[in-house]
Amino acid sequence: MQKTGNIGKVQTQFFEFNDSKRPLKLRVGAKLKQFKLAYESYGRMNDDKSNVILVFHAMTGSQHAAGANAHVHGLDGRWTDETHEGWWDGFIGPGKALDTRRFCVICANYLGGCYGSTGPASINPDTGKPWGPSFPVLRMSDIVESQIRLLDHLGVKRLHAVVGASLGGFLCQLLATKYPERVRIVVPIGTGMKTTIYQRIINFEQITAIEADPLFKGGDYYDGDRPNTGLALARRIAHKTFVSLDTLRERARSEVVSHKPPHGWYEMNHPVESYMLRQGEKFVRRFDANTYLRILDAWQWFDLAAEAAATDVHELYSRCQKQEWLVFSIDSDLMFVPEEQEKLVAALKKAGVPVVWMTAHSDKGHDSFLVEPKLYTPHMQHVLGDGKAAAR
Repeated sequence: MQKTGNIGKVQTQFFEFNDSKRPLKLRVGAKLKQFKLAYESYGRMNDDKSNVILVFHAMTGSQHAAGANAHVHGLDGRWTDETHEGWWDGFIGPGKALDTRRFCVICANYLGGCYGSTGPASINPDTGKPWGPSFPVLRMSDIVESQIRLLDHLGVKRLHAVVGASLGGFLCQLLATKYPERVRIVVPIGTGMKTTIYQRIINFEQITAIEADPLFKGGDYYDGDRPNTGLALARRIAHKTFVSLDTLRERARSEVVSHKPPHGWYEMNHPVESYMLRQGEKFVRRFDANTYLRILDAWQWFDLAAEAAATDVHELYSRCQKQEWLVFSIDSDLMFVPEEQEKLVAALKKAGVPVVWMTAHSDKGHDSFLVEPKLYTPHMQHVLGDGKAAAR
């Protein structure tokens, strides 16, 4: 049996793009002449840089995927205790699913994010103030394009693999289909090919919750109190889709019910209410409302074929015939139900793409991909191999 180990202490690094002649042209039309991406790397690149695995985080994740990182400068208090441990620490490290003895693993905070990458909460160099509502509209393909610039900066011409779960699975597929020559293995986990009606409704509820908060002020709130009530409500709306109801019930058992009305006349009378209230309160300390809205907006407008410049889904996936795909479903997933991965796998097979489809049998719901590495590790290690085939 392989021994697994921990990454230890890590630091966030920063890629600063500045090119007025070749600005990053965003899908909706704006251009960014300069931007910054916060990223972390684990393991070492080999001589020809062919052993690199790029990981796309989920919606509210960060660049800090593994190890311990107690401080990232300039985040206005958002780097809380909850963020100090890497969100995928059980998957990345010596002997783990993404084995850092063999691979160099890179994870970057999204463009538009709030953990060090350029986003609404960061300073607009033209004004010296936070971008706020003036930050450009983003689409999923813009996030991918910014990370392609990062890979170019690092000299990585072809990834050994790209991995992404949840919303990161959209980005994983976009990179693999828009730049098929730049990736060998594709591992989307608990994701789909499109934004479903159910997701649209849940996302719309979150958007309206934030915008209805009087403190939101159209997104121009950085000089005063933050729209924490709206952002906390948005988080609670989403949280119930991350875990199965059985898991939610189990997690809430240890909660102390407060009978003091938190906002109005209603008095909480069940542990699950205290649990959900606390989830929102914790979340607002570590995240920015404008970033939340920008990512939700990109999700609502997500169009895989169009953003990868394909005429249709068949033409899109036909580009990937020289890649290997490993698709994971989670049988208790409420957000990206297994039927969505079934459609993805069917489209890949129709396009002649080598694909393996695995189902994680879990009672944890969508969050399984975060907390149950044993369900995924053997399959990921098998498809990723030892990295030696990367240069072929």
